[in-house]
Amino acid sequence: MRILEYSGEEFDDIVDEFFIAAISQKGPDFRGRVALHDLGEGLALCRTRWGPRSAVRTDRMAAGASEGSRMLLSVQVAGRAHMLQRDRLADLAAGTGVVTEARTPFTWVSQTEIRQLVLSFSRELLPLRAAEVNEGCARSMNLTSPAMQMLATYLGRLFEIADSFTAPQRMDAGQAALDLLVMALRDVIPSVPGSDGSARVLLEMMRTHVREHMADPHLQVDELARRHHVSVSHVYTLFERIGTTPAAYLREQRLLAAQMMLSDPRHARLATSDIAAAAGFLDRRTFERAFRRQYGMTPGNWRSEHCHSGPVPAIPNEEMPPR
Repeated sequence: MRILEYSGEEFDDIVDEFFIAAISQKGPDFRGRVALHDLGEGLALCRTRWGPRSAVRTDRMAAGASEGSRMLLSVQVAGRAHMLQRDRLADLAAGTGVVTEARTPFTWVSQTEIRQLVLSFSRELLPLRAAEVNEGCARSMNLTSPAMQMLATYLGRLFEIADSFTAPQRMDAGQAALDLLVMALRDVIPSVPGSDGSARVLLEMMRTHVREHMADPHLQVDELARRHHVSVSHVYTLFERIGTTPAAYLREQRLLAAQMMLSDPRHARLATSDIAAAAGFLDRRTFERAFRRQYGMTPGNWRSEHCHSGPVPAIPNEEMPPR
């Protein structure tokens, strides 16, 4: 096992070598730690700890990098973060997992110190069809899923005992982790519900629809019901399964999208009103009140504290928000 302690100045080198390169913003007192097991054949398992930061992987970085086939499974051990990729926003709390790929731009924001278990692997090692891999990125996997419970427990135990394995055993153990990841991903990858009208699948389809169309200011509960051919009351019943209402979930996703854009240097030239509209808020004042209630500060103050980009590069076709 390799253990690396690093400061903010050394962080980018650590990310380039073990994770996925991105443009990072972090505080002057930023510190981190990585403990890494090389499992062989492009597989590695890390335990990481680092302070609050934001990171952006641009289109140019995703298209031109040599690590284009690299993927990461991150299991949140402590702290809170958000990750945006493929127009999907993952909310990461303790016990939540998410898959990130190098070949697609992404934005990452962590507001607190975080600790994670990270499995790094080549896309070719994941036994899923390309479309399934694409659909699996940036989808939150939480511990309500038995497959995710097994995966998180297995990775934690593997990290503790990997040094006692032979090289072939480490490789077999890494492949077993990928098999468990496939099970966990199939719980969250959207699919067309079967004849039994599975409530879980239908709810996930609705949540996916909300995340992919939150910029539409006319998306409301009745529109969600109409598009999925159910009654409004049934939509409320489905969202009760996750302890919220459809309207509250839609508002939360819009606020998360706005928060990510306010933290993203690529959107630094956008006015607050433009970000509000891009996140699906018709009225700027309504947006500002909702943002203050959710995050305890105005959108402008959030941007001042979390978006420290210096000169903002011109990035064609990246100023539009996720839809």
